[in-house]
Amino acid sequence: MSWPRLHLVPVRSRDAKAFVAAWHRHHPPLAGLVFAIGAADEASILRAVANVGRPVARHLDDGQTLEVTRTCTDGVANAKSPLHGAAWRAAKALGYRRLITYAQGGEPGASLRGAGWRVIARRTPRPGWHAPSRPRVPRGTERIARILWQAPLPEPGDQHLVRTP
Repeated sequence: MSWPRLHLVPVRSRDAKAFVAAWHRHHPPLAGLVFAIGAADEASILRAVANVGRPVARHLDDGQTLEVTRTCTDGVANAKSPLHGAAWRAAKALGYRRLITYAQGGEPGASLRGAGWRVIARRTPRPGWHAPSRPRVPRGTERIARILWQAPLPEPGDQHLVRTP
């Protein structure tokens, strides 16, 4: 089977969220994002998106870090690695010093490795976010291990960027 040639395209927030709502296999779109990047085919049909926003974990939200909060495709192959690479280039261009993302424990991470990202932590499964004082609706992602990935170290010309683990 021949896969279409893809190119990067800008994506408006509402379009990125609609794409995630239609195609993401286990998460709904998040309310906010800083920017989104898409991959389109030769006919300019959007085939994949990456949504980038503030880190979900409060302790990582230091003003210098962004998180790829959602990536998804309509099934097209080889779209996520270019999106992860472009997300890091865009984040650096905006002055951010770190870009992270999480993958579920059972996911291979091939697209992240292909973009040069590295594993920096493995998180054990947790029961979820529900608490009597703050009820939460289960989303099916409870009790699943997660892997924390970080974008590659800066290029030699990026000495002004200081990386922290």
